[in-house]
Amino acid sequence: MELYYSFSVLIVLASFFAYLNLRYLKLPSTIGIMIIAMLTSILLVVTGHLFPKIFTHFSTLLQDVDFTEVLMGAMLNFLLFAGAIHINLKDLREQRWPIMVFSTVSVIISTFAVGFLLFYIGPLFSVKLPFIFCLLFGALISPTDPIAVMGVLKEAKVKKSLETKVAGESLFNDGVAVVIFAVILQLAKGTDIDISFANISWLLVKEALGGFLLGTLLGLGASNAIRKIDDYKVTVLITLSVVMGGYLIAHSMHISGPLTMVAAGIVIGNYGQRTAMSATTKDYLNKFWELIDEILNAILFLFIGFELLIIKNITIYWKIGLISIAIVLFARFISIYIPVLLIPFKNKFSNGTIKVLVWGGLRGGVSIALVLSMDEGPYKATLVAVTYFVVVFSIIVQGLSVGKVATRVLSQEEI
Repeated sequence: MELYYSFSVLIVLASFFAYLNLRYLKLPSTIGIMIIAMLTSILLVVTGHLFPKIFTHFSTLLQDVDFTEVLMGAMLNFLLFAGAIHINLKDLREQRWPIMVFSTVSVIISTFAVGFLLFYIGPLFSVKLPFIFCLLFGALISPTDPIAVMGVLKEAKVKKSLETKVAGESLFNDGVAVVIFAVILQLAKGTDIDISFANISWLLVKEALGGFLLGTLLGLGASNAIRKIDDYKVTVLITLSVVMGGYLIAHSMHISGPLTMVAAGIVIGNYGQRTAMSATTKDYLNKFWELIDEILNAILFLFIGFELLIIKNITIYWKIGLISIAIVLFARFISIYIPVLLIPFKNKFSNGTIKVLVWGGLRGGVSIALVLSMDEGPYKATLVAVTYFVVVFSIIVQGLSVGKVATRVLSQEEI
Protein backbone atom coordinates (compact mmCIF):
# COMPACT_ATOMS: atom_id res chain seq x y z
CA MET A 1 0.00 0.00 0.00
CA GLU A 2 2.93 2.39 0.63
CA LEU A 3 3.95 2.26 -3.03
CA TYR A 4 0.36 2.87 -4.13
CA TYR A 5 0.04 5.72 -1.62
CA SER A 6 3.25 7.41 -2.80
CA PHE A 7 2.37 7.01 -6.46
CA SER A 8 -1.14 8.37 -5.85
CA VAL A 9 0.26 11.50 -4.17
CA LEU A 10 2.65 12.09 -7.09
CA ILE A 11 -0.09 11.66 -9.72
CA VAL A 12 -2.44 14.03 -7.88
CA LEU A 13 0.28 16.67 -7.52
CA ALA A 14 1.46 16.25 -11.12
CA SER A 15 -2.06 16.69 -12.47
CA PHE A 16 -2.73 19.71 -10.22
CA PHE A 17 0.55 21.40 -11.17
CA ALA A 18 0.00 20.60 -14.86
CA TYR A 19 -3.41 22.31 -14.62
CA LEU A 20 -1.94 25.38 -12.90
CA ASN A 21 0.77 25.63 -15.54
CA LEU A 22 -1.65 25.28 -18.46
CA ARG A 23 -4.10 27.72 -16.91
CA TYR A 24 -1.72 30.41 -15.66
CA LEU A 25 1.99 30.00 -16.49
CA LYS A 26 1.48 28.59 -20.01
CA LEU A 27 5.07 27.24 -20.10
CA PRO A 28 6.13 23.94 -21.69
CA SER A 29 4.44 21.31 -19.53
CA THR A 30 7.50 19.67 -17.97
CA ILE A 31 9.25 22.96 -17.21
CA GLY A 32 6.11 24.51 -15.77
CA ILE A 33 5.51 21.53 -13.47
CA MET A 34 9.12 21.63 -12.24
CA ILE A 35 8.97 25.38 -11.53
CA ILE A 36 5.74 25.04 -9.55
CA ALA A 37 7.22 22.09 -7.61
CA MET A 38 10.32 24.17 -6.81
CA LEU A 39 8.21 27.12 -5.63
CA THR A 40 6.17 24.72 -3.50
CA SER A 41 9.41 23.31 -2.06
CA ILE A 42 10.69 26.77 -1.19
CA LEU A 43 7.33 27.61 0.42
CA LEU A 44 7.49 24.39 2.47
CA VAL A 45 11.04 25.19 3.60
CA VAL A 46 10.11 28.76 4.57
CA THR A 47 6.94 27.73 6.40
CA GLY A 48 8.33 24.46 7.72
CA HIS A 49 8.27 25.69 11.32
CA LEU A 50 4.59 26.62 10.97
CA PHE A 51 3.54 23.33 9.32
CA PRO A 52 6.19 20.83 10.42
CA LYS A 53 4.00 17.80 9.67
CA ILE A 54 3.52 18.77 6.00
CA PHE A 55 7.24 19.50 5.57
CA THR A 56 8.22 16.22 7.22
CA HIS A 57 5.65 14.32 5.16
CA PHE A 58 7.02 15.51 1.82
CA SER A 59 10.64 15.09 2.87
CA THR A 60 9.98 11.54 4.04
CA LEU A 61 8.07 10.72 0.86
CA LEU A 62 11.00 11.84 -1.30
CA GLN A 63 13.65 10.15 0.84
CA ASP A 64 11.73 6.87 0.79
CA VAL A 65 11.73 6.85 -3.02
CA ASP A 66 14.89 5.43 -4.57
CA PHE A 67 15.11 8.06 -7.31
CA THR A 68 18.02 6.31 -9.01
CA GLU A 69 16.21 2.98 -9.25
CA VAL A 70 12.87 4.58 -10.19
CA LEU A 71 14.43 6.61 -13.02
CA MET A 72 17.28 4.42 -14.28
CA GLY A 73 15.49 1.12 -13.70
CA ALA A 74 11.94 1.98 -14.74
CA MET A 75 10.93 5.42 -16.00
CA LEU A 76 13.91 5.93 -18.31
CA ASN A 77 13.11 2.76 -20.26
CA PHE A 78 9.53 3.85 -20.95
CA LEU A 79 10.56 7.41 -21.81
CA LEU A 80 13.38 6.37 -24.15
CA PHE A 81 11.15 3.88 -25.96
CA ALA A 82 8.39 6.50 -26.24
CA GLY A 83 10.87 8.98 -27.71
CA ALA A 84 12.60 6.51 -30.03
CA ILE A 85 9.37 5.19 -31.51
CA HIS A 86 8.83 8.63 -33.09
CA ILE A 87 12.38 8.94 -34.50
CA ASN A 88 12.56 8.77 -38.28
CA LEU A 89 15.25 6.25 -39.28
CA LYS A 90 15.97 8.08 -42.53
CA ASP A 91 16.70 11.32 -40.65
CA LEU A 92 18.84 9.36 -38.18
CA ARG A 93 20.92 7.81 -40.97
CA GLU A 94 21.57 11.21 -42.52
CA GLN A 95 22.96 12.49 -39.21
CA ARG A 96 24.58 9.24 -38.04
CA TRP A 97 28.20 10.48 -37.97
CA PRO A 98 27.60 13.63 -35.88
CA ILE A 99 25.36 11.62 -33.54
CA MET A 100 27.97 8.86 -33.09
CA VAL A 101 30.77 11.35 -32.43
CA PHE A 102 28.78 13.61 -30.08
CA SER A 103 27.45 10.67 -28.05
CA THR A 104 30.92 9.16 -27.51
CA VAL A 105 33.91 11.44 -28.11
CA SER A 106 32.11 14.56 -26.90
CA VAL A 107 31.06 12.88 -23.63
CA ILE A 108 34.68 11.91 -22.91
CA ILE A 109 36.01 15.40 -23.76
CA SER A 110 33.36 17.05 -21.59
CA THR A 111 34.05 14.71 -18.65
CA PHE A 112 37.73 15.65 -18.50
CA ALA A 113 37.14 19.34 -19.27
CA VAL A 114 34.64 19.67 -16.40
CA GLY A 115 36.89 17.65 -14.09
CA PHE A 116 40.02 19.75 -14.68
CA LEU A 117 38.21 23.09 -14.54
CA LEU A 118 36.34 22.27 -11.33
CA PHE A 119 39.50 20.96 -9.68
CA TYR A 120 41.44 24.16 -10.35
CA ILE A 121 38.63 26.71 -10.03
CA GLY A 122 36.77 25.19 -7.06
CA PRO A 123 39.38 26.14 -4.41
CA LEU A 124 38.98 29.81 -5.42
CA PHE A 125 35.44 29.53 -4.03
CA SER A 126 36.34 27.49 -0.92
CA VAL A 127 35.36 24.16 -2.50
CA LYS A 128 38.18 21.64 -2.56
CA LEU A 129 37.31 18.32 -4.13
CA PRO A 130 39.77 15.53 -4.89
CA PHE A 131 40.49 15.31 -8.61
CA ILE A 132 38.78 11.92 -8.92
CA PHE A 133 35.52 13.41 -7.57
CA CYS A 134 35.81 16.35 -9.97
CA LEU A 135 36.07 13.80 -12.78
CA LEU A 136 33.09 11.95 -11.31
CA PHE A 137 31.05 15.14 -11.50
CA GLY A 138 32.24 15.60 -15.09
CA ALA A 139 31.03 12.10 -15.98
CA LEU A 140 27.57 12.46 -14.46
CA ILE A 141 26.91 15.98 -15.81
CA SER A 142 28.23 15.46 -19.35
CA PRO A 143 25.45 13.36 -20.93
CA THR A 144 22.62 15.44 -22.33
CA ASP A 145 19.32 14.22 -20.97
CA PRO A 146 17.03 12.65 -23.60
CA ILE A 147 13.89 13.33 -21.57
CA ALA A 148 14.60 17.03 -21.07
CA VAL A 149 15.93 17.53 -24.61
CA MET A 150 13.10 15.81 -26.46
CA GLY A 151 10.45 17.40 -24.28
CA VAL A 152 11.76 20.89 -25.11
CA LEU A 153 12.50 20.20 -28.79
CA LYS A 154 8.86 19.33 -29.38
CA GLU A 155 7.97 22.98 -28.80
CA ALA A 156 11.18 24.69 -29.94
CA LYS A 157 10.39 24.34 -33.69
CA VAL A 158 14.01 24.03 -34.80
CA LYS A 159 14.87 22.61 -38.22
CA LYS A 160 14.57 18.85 -38.60
CA SER A 161 18.27 18.19 -39.24
CA LEU A 162 19.29 20.02 -36.07
CA GLU A 163 16.52 18.42 -34.04
CA THR A 164 17.75 14.99 -35.15
CA LYS A 165 21.35 15.82 -34.16
CA VAL A 166 20.39 16.98 -30.67
CA ALA A 167 17.74 14.31 -30.01
CA GLY A 168 19.88 11.52 -31.48
CA GLU A 169 22.89 12.47 -29.37
CA SER A 170 20.81 12.59 -26.20
CA LEU A 171 19.27 9.17 -26.90
CA PHE A 172 22.58 7.42 -27.46
CA ASN A 173 25.03 9.04 -25.02
CA ASP A 174 23.64 7.50 -21.82
CA GLY A 175 25.36 4.14 -22.33
CA VAL A 176 28.79 5.74 -22.72
CA ALA A 177 28.26 8.12 -19.80
CA VAL A 178 27.09 5.37 -17.43
CA VAL A 179 30.17 3.22 -18.19
CA ILE A 180 32.54 6.18 -17.64
CA PHE A 181 30.70 7.12 -14.43
CA ALA A 182 30.86 3.51 -13.15
CA VAL A 183 34.60 3.23 -13.83
CA ILE A 184 35.44 6.57 -12.15
CA LEU A 185 33.13 5.76 -9.21
CA GLN A 186 34.99 2.50 -8.60
CA LEU A 187 38.29 4.39 -8.68
CA ALA A 188 36.90 6.95 -6.23
CA LYS A 189 35.96 4.13 -3.86
CA GLY A 190 39.49 2.75 -4.09
CA THR A 191 38.22 -0.49 -5.61
CA ASP A 192 40.66 -2.50 -7.69
CA ILE A 193 39.59 -2.22 -11.30
CA ASP A 194 41.32 -2.82 -14.59
CA ILE A 195 41.43 0.63 -16.22
CA SER A 196 43.36 -0.49 -19.26
CA PHE A 197 42.23 0.81 -22.63
CA ALA A 198 41.30 -2.72 -23.70
CA ASN A 199 39.09 -3.37 -20.67
CA ILE A 200 37.26 -0.03 -20.80
CA SER A 201 36.80 -0.39 -24.56
CA TRP A 202 35.33 -3.85 -24.00
CA LEU A 203 32.91 -2.46 -21.40
CA LEU A 204 31.77 0.24 -23.84
CA VAL A 205 31.39 -2.22 -26.71
CA LYS A 206 29.52 -4.69 -24.51
CA GLU A 207 27.17 -2.02 -23.19
CA ALA A 208 26.54 -0.28 -26.51
CA LEU A 209 26.72 -3.07 -29.08
CA GLY A 210 24.97 -5.53 -26.77
CA GLY A 211 22.17 -3.04 -26.18
CA PHE A 212 21.78 -2.34 -29.89
CA LEU A 213 21.69 -6.02 -30.82
CA LEU A 214 19.21 -6.96 -28.10
CA GLY A 215 16.96 -3.98 -28.88
CA THR A 216 17.03 -4.73 -32.60
CA LEU A 217 16.14 -8.39 -32.02
CA LEU A 218 13.30 -7.42 -29.67
CA GLY A 219 12.01 -4.85 -32.15
CA LEU A 220 12.10 -7.27 -35.08
CA GLY A 221 10.49 -10.04 -33.05
CA ALA A 222 7.71 -7.77 -31.81
CA SER A 223 7.10 -6.37 -35.32
CA ASN A 224 6.80 -9.84 -36.83
CA ALA A 225 4.39 -10.91 -34.08
CA ILE A 226 2.28 -7.77 -34.59
CA ARG A 227 2.10 -8.38 -38.35
CA LYS A 228 0.32 -11.70 -37.78
CA ILE A 229 -2.48 -10.26 -35.63
CA ASP A 230 -2.65 -6.47 -36.21
CA ASP A 231 -4.90 -5.78 -33.23
CA TYR A 232 -4.24 -2.45 -31.51
CA LYS A 233 -4.94 -3.74 -27.98
CA VAL A 234 -2.53 -6.67 -28.30
CA THR A 235 -0.01 -4.44 -30.11
CA VAL A 236 0.11 -2.08 -27.15
CA LEU A 237 0.61 -5.03 -24.80
CA ILE A 238 3.43 -6.37 -26.97
CA THR A 239 5.25 -3.03 -26.91
CA LEU A 240 4.82 -2.87 -23.13
CA SER A 241 6.34 -6.35 -22.84
CA VAL A 242 9.26 -5.24 -25.02
CA VAL A 243 10.00 -2.36 -22.64
CA MET A 244 9.50 -4.20 -19.35
CA GLY A 245 10.78 -7.62 -20.37
CA GLY A 246 13.57 -6.13 -22.48
CA TYR A 247 14.94 -4.24 -19.49
CA LEU A 248 14.96 -7.41 -17.36
CA ILE A 249 16.91 -9.25 -20.07
CA ALA A 250 19.38 -6.37 -20.53
CA HIS A 251 19.88 -6.08 -16.77
CA SER A 252 20.55 -9.82 -16.38
CA MET A 253 23.04 -9.74 -19.29
CA HIS A 254 24.78 -6.60 -17.91
CA ILE A 255 24.26 -4.60 -21.08
CA SER A 256 22.76 -1.15 -21.60
CA GLY A 257 19.03 -1.07 -20.88
CA PRO A 258 18.64 2.49 -22.25
CA LEU A 259 20.28 1.61 -25.59
CA THR A 260 18.17 -1.55 -25.77
CA MET A 261 15.03 0.57 -25.47
CA VAL A 262 16.25 3.09 -28.06
CA ALA A 263 17.04 0.38 -30.61
CA ALA A 264 13.74 -1.45 -30.00
CA GLY A 265 11.76 1.79 -30.29
CA ILE A 266 13.44 2.81 -33.55
CA VAL A 267 12.83 -0.63 -35.12
CA ILE A 268 9.16 -0.79 -34.07
CA GLY A 269 8.57 2.86 -34.93
CA ASN A 270 9.96 2.46 -38.44
CA TYR A 271 10.02 -1.16 -39.64
CA GLY A 272 7.12 -2.27 -37.46
CA GLN A 273 4.80 0.62 -38.26
CA ARG A 274 5.63 0.46 -41.97
CA THR A 275 5.21 -3.29 -42.49
CA ALA A 276 3.09 -4.68 -39.66
CA MET A 277 0.42 -2.18 -38.63
CA SER A 278 -2.77 -0.78 -40.04
CA ALA A 279 -3.50 2.95 -39.81
CA THR A 280 -5.80 2.33 -36.83
CA THR A 281 -3.16 0.36 -34.93
CA LYS A 282 -0.51 3.03 -35.61
CA ASP A 283 -2.84 5.75 -34.36
CA TYR A 284 -3.67 3.93 -31.10
CA LEU A 285 -0.05 2.93 -30.51
CA ASN A 286 1.31 6.45 -31.03
CA LYS A 287 -1.36 8.01 -28.84
CA PHE A 288 -0.75 5.45 -26.09
CA TRP A 289 3.00 6.13 -25.97
CA GLU A 290 2.47 9.89 -26.21
CA LEU A 291 0.24 9.63 -23.14
CA ILE A 292 2.79 7.48 -21.28
CA ASP A 293 5.47 10.01 -22.22
CA GLU A 294 3.43 12.94 -20.89
CA ILE A 295 2.49 11.24 -17.60
CA LEU A 296 5.99 10.02 -16.77
CA ASN A 297 7.57 13.32 -17.80
CA ALA A 298 5.19 15.13 -15.45
CA ILE A 299 6.13 12.84 -12.56
CA LEU A 300 9.86 13.06 -13.33
CA PHE A 301 9.98 16.85 -13.40
CA LEU A 302 7.82 16.95 -10.29
CA PHE A 303 10.52 14.82 -8.63
CA ILE A 304 13.26 17.19 -9.79
CA GLY A 305 11.40 20.19 -8.43
CA PHE A 306 10.84 18.54 -5.04
CA GLU A 307 14.46 17.32 -4.76
CA LEU A 308 15.12 20.77 -3.29
CA LEU A 309 13.55 19.52 -0.05
CA ILE A 310 16.20 16.87 0.57
CA ILE A 311 19.27 19.04 -0.15
CA LYS A 312 20.35 20.51 3.18
CA ASN A 313 21.78 24.02 3.29
CA ILE A 314 21.68 24.45 -0.47
CA THR A 315 22.23 28.21 -0.13
CA ILE A 316 25.87 27.72 0.95
CA TYR A 317 26.63 26.24 -2.47
CA TRP A 318 25.33 29.08 -4.61
CA LYS A 319 28.76 30.43 -5.61
CA ILE A 320 30.24 27.11 -6.71
CA GLY A 321 26.85 26.26 -8.24
CA LEU A 322 26.94 29.31 -10.50
CA ILE A 323 30.60 28.69 -11.39
CA SER A 324 29.76 25.07 -12.22
CA ILE A 325 27.05 26.22 -14.62
CA ALA A 326 29.66 28.27 -16.50
CA ILE A 327 32.14 25.36 -16.40
CA VAL A 328 29.62 22.88 -17.79
CA LEU A 329 28.60 25.24 -20.61
CA PHE A 330 32.24 25.89 -21.53
CA ALA A 331 32.99 22.16 -21.47
CA ARG A 332 29.96 21.56 -23.67
CA PHE A 333 31.29 24.11 -26.16
CA ILE A 334 34.73 22.46 -26.22
CA SER A 335 33.21 18.98 -26.61
CA ILE A 336 31.27 20.13 -29.68
CA TYR A 337 33.80 22.53 -31.21
CA ILE A 338 36.85 20.21 -31.14
CA PRO A 339 35.17 17.30 -33.02
CA VAL A 340 33.62 19.74 -35.53
CA LEU A 341 37.06 21.33 -36.06
CA LEU A 342 38.99 18.07 -36.44
CA ILE A 343 36.54 15.60 -38.01
CA PRO A 344 35.59 16.09 -41.68
CA PHE A 345 31.84 15.64 -41.40
CA LYS A 346 29.90 15.34 -44.65
CA ASN A 347 27.95 18.53 -43.93
CA LYS A 348 29.84 21.54 -42.61
CA PHE A 349 28.66 22.92 -39.28
CA SER A 350 27.90 26.62 -39.20
CA ASN A 351 28.65 28.77 -36.16
CA GLY A 352 24.91 29.02 -35.53
CA THR A 353 24.52 25.26 -35.50
CA ILE A 354 27.35 24.93 -32.97
CA LYS A 355 25.75 27.56 -30.73
CA VAL A 356 22.40 25.76 -30.76
CA LEU A 357 24.05 22.37 -30.12
CA VAL A 358 25.84 23.87 -27.11
CA TRP A 359 22.79 25.68 -25.72
CA GLY A 360 20.45 22.78 -26.52
CA GLY A 361 22.50 20.25 -24.55
CA LEU A 362 20.19 20.11 -21.56
CA ARG A 363 20.95 18.23 -18.36
CA GLY A 364 18.15 16.58 -16.41
CA GLY A 365 17.01 13.58 -14.41
CA VAL A 366 19.81 11.26 -15.55
CA SER A 367 22.47 13.46 -13.93
CA ILE A 368 20.48 13.69 -10.69
CA ALA A 369 19.91 9.92 -10.67
CA LEU A 370 23.63 9.24 -11.11
CA VAL A 371 24.74 11.63 -8.36
CA LEU A 372 22.14 10.25 -5.94
CA SER A 373 23.38 6.71 -6.66
CA MET A 374 26.69 7.55 -4.94
CA ASP A 375 27.29 6.12 -1.47
CA GLU A 376 27.15 8.57 1.42
CA GLY A 377 30.48 10.31 1.90
CA PRO A 378 32.14 13.65 2.60
CA TYR A 379 31.75 14.93 -0.96
CA LYS A 380 28.31 13.67 -1.93
CA ALA A 381 26.36 16.62 -0.50
CA THR A 382 28.49 19.09 -2.48
CA LEU A 383 28.12 17.13 -5.73
CA VAL A 384 24.34 16.73 -5.25
CA ALA A 385 23.88 20.47 -4.65
CA VAL A 386 26.10 21.51 -7.57
CA THR A 387 24.37 19.03 -9.89
CA TYR A 388 21.00 20.46 -8.87
CA PHE A 389 22.13 24.00 -9.71
CA VAL A 390 23.31 22.93 -13.17
CA VAL A 391 20.19 20.87 -13.92
CA VAL A 392 17.75 23.57 -12.81
CA PHE A 393 19.57 26.23 -14.84
CA SER A 394 19.73 23.91 -17.83
CA ILE A 395 16.06 23.02 -17.84
CA ILE A 396 14.61 26.43 -16.98
CA VAL A 397 16.98 28.93 -18.63
CA GLN A 398 18.29 26.88 -21.56
CA GLY A 399 15.06 24.96 -22.02
CA LEU A 400 12.90 28.06 -22.23
CA SER A 401 15.26 29.95 -24.52
CA VAL A 402 16.65 27.31 -26.92
CA GLY A 403 13.86 27.89 -29.43
CA LYS A 404 14.46 31.66 -29.46
CA VAL A 405 18.23 31.16 -29.68
CA ALA A 406 17.80 28.79 -32.62
CA THR A 407 15.48 31.19 -34.41
CA ARG A 408 17.81 34.13 -33.91
CA VAL A 409 21.19 32.58 -34.78
CA LEU A 410 19.98 30.33 -37.57
CA SER A 411 17.64 32.70 -39.34
CA GLN A 412 20.25 33.44 -42.01
CA GLU A 413 21.92 30.03 -42.12
CA GLU A 414 21.28 26.64 -43.68
CA ILE A 415 21.70 23.70 -41.33
